[in-house]
Amino acid sequence: MLIKTKGIVLKALKYGESSVIADIYTAQRGLCRYLIGGVRSKKARIPASLLQVISLVEVVAYHRENRDLHRIKSIQSAFVYQAIPFDVRKSAVALFMAEVLRKTIRETEENAELFAFLLHTFQYLDTTQQPIANIHLHFLLQLSVHLGFLPGGDWDAHTPFFDLSEGVFVASLPGHAYYLDEPTSQLLYQLLQVECSHCHEVHMTANQRRVLLHHLLDYYKLHIDYLKDIQSHEVLHEVLHE
Repeated sequence: MLIKTKGIVLKALKYGESSVIADIYTAQRGLCRYLIGGVRSKKARIPASLLQVISLVEVVAYHRENRDLHRIKSIQSAFVYQAIPFDVRKSAVALFMAEVLRKTIRETEENAELFAFLLHTFQYLDTTQQPIANIHLHFLLQLSVHLGFLPGGDWDAHTPFFDLSEGVFVASLPGHAYYLDEPTSQLLYQLLQVECSHCHEVHMTANQRRVLLHHLLDYYKLHIDYLKDIQSHEVLHEVLHE
């Protein structure tokens, strides 16, 4: 079956003499693995730049049922980034988000809402003139909606702690180590209440941002089986030091 779909490149690995195997999250078929021939040859019809991580592309591909590897007929850019490739801070945030997606998305069926969310987030990151220091935190929270473990309940004087294990705001300290203290719980709740375009309005220090990120990564590990460690957050700490 020949399909045409937009996609987001999450990974591309060399294969053979001149080919590449790319993991692309697509609008129509979820996460797909494609074999793309001739990309690394001198006469390549498809430029390697199209397969950079987080590239937004449009592919025409041959899909066969019950196959893990499909073949691409053609691929072209669906959106050309103007800032991310040249802005160290935006690039670091984008690569962090891409690593999270590589290690969390496993579905191979259409999820229009998830794809729309990802497309909007990467495009917003590229075009926004607003501060971006909180975007990766907001991204993790909104992605949890689509992965099935959105934080529940409300932060207030009666439920001032967030239980990472149960995924809800609670009245008292739980009997385990996986929880947020009151100030961090409040910051989490504030981020949940705003759109991506307003997440910079949630004020926090660099240390608060670092602490919340570590807790959110723990939150993901608690709710996704066999989740591999996310490595690129250390780069974020160096880049987003404000």
